[in-house]
Amino acid sequence: MHRPLRIVHVTIFYPPYSFGGDAIYVQRLARAQVAAGCKVDVVHCINSFRIFNNAEPRKIASESPNLTIHSLQTSLGVVSPLLSHQTGRPYLTRARIQNILDLSRPDVIHYHNISLFGPGVLALRPHDSKAIKLYTTHDHWLVCPTSVLWKFNERPCEKPECLQCTVRARRPPQLWRYTDMLDRYAAEVDVFLSASRSAAEMHARRGFGRPMIEFPLFVGTPDSPNGGSYRKRTRPFFLFVGRLESIKGVHSLIDIWERIPDIDLLIAGSGSQETVLRRRAASLSRIVFLGHLSEAELGSLYRDCLACIVPSLTYETSSLVILEAFSYRAPVIARDLGALSELITESGGGLLYKSQSELLASLNRIVESPELRENLAEKGYRAFTNRWTTEAHLERYTTLVRDTALRKFGRVPWESE
Repeated sequence: MHRPLRIVHVTIFYPPYSFGGDAIYVQRLARAQVAAGCKVDVVHCINSFRIFNNAEPRKIASESPNLTIHSLQTSLGVVSPLLSHQTGRPYLTRARIQNILDLSRPDVIHYHNISLFGPGVLALRPHDSKAIKLYTTHDHWLVCPTSVLWKFNERPCEKPECLQCTVRARRPPQLWRYTDMLDRYAAEVDVFLSASRSAAEMHARRGFGRPMIEFPLFVGTPDSPNGGSYRKRTRPFFLFVGRLESIKGVHSLIDIWERIPDIDLLIAGSGSQETVLRRRAASLSRIVFLGHLSEAELGSLYRDCLACIVPSLTYETSSLVILEAFSYRAPVIARDLGALSELITESGGGLLYKSQSELLASLNRIVESPELRENLAEKGYRAFTNRWTTEAHLERYTTLVRDTALRKFGRVPWESE
C-alpha cells in the first residue's frame, strides 16, 4: 500500500526571505510536490536573511496545508548564522532542525543552499526512520568560500586563491575549509545534483570528489497566452530580469545602450547596486528600472520583449531566467560562459556573445530580423516543453528518489508501508 512521499527541503533562503533563483526553485518544487500528493516541509533561516537585509519583505500568499514552512530564528539573531559560517556547524539551529526531522520522519531530505548552516547540517537525520539525502548545487559554495567564483571582486575565477579572495570580499576566512570537514560531511549525502553539466564539471575541476548527476531545473507552464497584468509597452524593448548585483553584468548593458537607437531596455529586479546603476543610466531615458515585479507582471514582459538579455559575468550553475524566457517564447541573448552557453547551445533558443561588440551585433540582429527572432523563440519554447516543465521535472525526481531508495535500502519505504 502506497502512502504519500514525505520530503524535507533544507535551505537558507525561502520566499519572501530570499534574494535569488535558489529560493524560487525550492518554492516551486515544494508546491509542485504538494500538488502531486507529497507531504512537504521546508526549513529556512530568517536570521541569515537579516544579515543582508533587515527590512521586512513583502508577504506571500498562504501555502497549502500539506506544505509546512519552518522559519528558523534564534534570540541571538544574526549571531547564529555567523557562528555557523565560522564553525561549519549549525550550533544554534541544530536542535530545532533535528526536532523537525524527528516529527516529519521524511523519506527524502533535500539540501539546497546550506552556506549559513554549514556542512555539519548534512549529518542530521531523523532518529526513528530512514531517509535518503539529496543535495542540489545552486551555486559553487562547495568549492568557493564566496559561492560565486568571482575573483577579487573583479573577474571570473581562473584558479583558486581563496584566502586572499575571501578577505577582499570582506568576509571572514573559514578555517574549517582547510580541514577534511566538508569531505566527511559530504559522505552523508546519497546523491549530489547539478543543474547543468558545466557546473558539475567545474566542481570536479575545483577538487570536489563526489560524483554529480546532471539534474536540470524547471519552470511552470504559463497559464494562458493572455495572462499577466503589466500594461503593454508602446515602444519595442529588450528585457533584463534578475538581481542588481555587479556579477550580473547589468552595467555592461547600460554602457552600450546609447548605441541602440529607438529601443528601450527594461530592467526588472532589485539589489545592492540599484542606486549605482540608476545613476549610471541617468542620462539615458530609454533605460527604465521597474523594480521587483510579480510573476504575472514578468510574464507580460517576457511575451512582449524583443529578447531577454542575460549578461552574467561569472559562472552560473543554471538560469531560471532563461527557462522562463523560453516558456513565454522569448528569445535570449546570453554571455558565452558556463551554464548559459550550455542552455543556449543545446536549445537553439538564443544568441551567445563574448564581447561588447558581439553583444551589439546580436542586439542589432534581433532588431533587424523578425524571422530570426521567431525562429529562436520557437526553438527555445520547444526545448522548454521537452525538458524543463514541471511534469518532466517531477517525473525525473520520482525516478531518482525511487532508484536511490532501492540502492540504499533494497526497497522503497513509501511503497511498502
